[in-house]
Amino acid sequence: MKKILIIFQREYISRVKKKSFIVMTILGPILLAALLIVPVFLAQITTEKNVIAVVDETKLFVDNLQETDNISFVYFDTSIGAAKDDFNPNKYNALLYIPLSAINTPQTMRLFSDKYPSLNVKIYIENQLKNEFESLKLKASGIDENVLKSIETKVNLTTVKFTEDGETEQRSYPEIATVLGIFSGILIYMFIFMFGAQVMRGVIEEKTSRIVEVIVSSVKPFQLMLGKIVGVAFVGLTQFLLWIVLTLFLVTIVQVSFPEKFEIQRPGIVYTADSKMLESEKLKEASDAMGAPQIDQRSEILMAISSINFGVIIGAFIFFFLAGYLLYAALFAAIGSAVDNEADTQQFMLPVTIPLIFAIIMAQVVMNNPGGSLAFWLSIIPFTSPVIMMVRIPFGVPYYEVALSMALLVLGFLFTTWLAAKIYRTGILMYGKKVNYKELWKWLSYRS
Repeated sequence: MKKILIIFQREYISRVKKKSFIVMTILGPILLAALLIVPVFLAQITTEKNVIAVVDETKLFVDNLQETDNISFVYFDTSIGAAKDDFNPNKYNALLYIPLSAINTPQTMRLFSDKYPSLNVKIYIENQLKNEFESLKLKASGIDENVLKSIETKVNLTTVKFTEDGETEQRSYPEIATVLGIFSGILIYMFIFMFGAQVMRGVIEEKTSRIVEVIVSSVKPFQLMLGKIVGVAFVGLTQFLLWIVLTLFLVTIVQVSFPEKFEIQRPGIVYTADSKMLESEKLKEASDAMGAPQIDQRSEILMAISSINFGVIIGAFIFFFLAGYLLYAALFAAIGSAVDNEADTQQFMLPVTIPLIFAIIMAQVVMNNPGGSLAFWLSIIPFTSPVIMMVRIPFGVPYYEVALSMALLVLGFLFTTWLAAKIYRTGILMYGKKVNYKELWKWLSYRS
């Protein structure tokens, strides 16, 4: 045990002193804090004012296109040719041309600009023209437009989770769970590859430099492999914990500096005593009486962030990263011991990395049905569970499934460590021979 600790200490200290570790430890929290802070500030930034020049030969749309705080219309009483000649790109963002033929063929309308117009502006103009055309057709057919508007209903469902007791929890955000799940899964995938590759390269370097011959004269190959794997694991854990602490520090500083930017405006809830729908005026009165102001985009983002259970996410991430890394790092160490240079690792890397790549590919399917049988099985199989379980956890996973996944992942780590040790003890002292799968099978068949 003492020898393993010495190897662990050597691996840990040598890697945390590297410039790459220090740089990533500083940049990581800045990027993570930006992901939480920047959307809040962007939601409050007023977009650029767009002025659209309009040439309407039909005279049906003049002064009928509704303006917003960011989009306004200026009508030209000239021909399209003259309007093009007088078009000033510094004054107008685009030129909307509505020819006479647009009454029968709306596809003949054109939006001219010296640069690509904003997609939001284009969609808004299209919707305005669509509404006006529909209004004209309704009038021509003798249908009251107000009747149609009165029955038009916009539905925006608010998702609320049930607890195991049957009570309702706070408002949930499936979109946030989706983003958080895929982000966590990809981060696990990257960390396992990044730190697993470090173990493999370290083994190859020691083997090619013949330093390992001196080391194994004092320690057993298994002790050397285990000390190296655990040492790199704690390097990754140290970096991740520093990311969390520094990210919370940066976010707290910004929140204290700009408290008004992070004040959440929560919507109220209006209940009705019968099954009849409230009229719009009465609904507004009821909302005002209960103090339920219209929620803005900034508050929506803040409420979505506050709905994340960071304690559960961080705790699960640490476990599945460490256990998943230990499982794969043992195999990476075995590959490094079996070859003489990094170029020869490719033939052995593919079978090891296929389960991780498959897990990332299946993450999209799992997100569409996180409680399905496919998601369940992929989240308990040790070779795919680190990625898939982190994708599922933001959606809510029963405790027994998480416990089962953890237990099987630990057993998987013990199995791959035993398997890798049999390869490592033979391959670490073998030089100048091209190893194939048949040779590896012989090494695995050797008795201790």
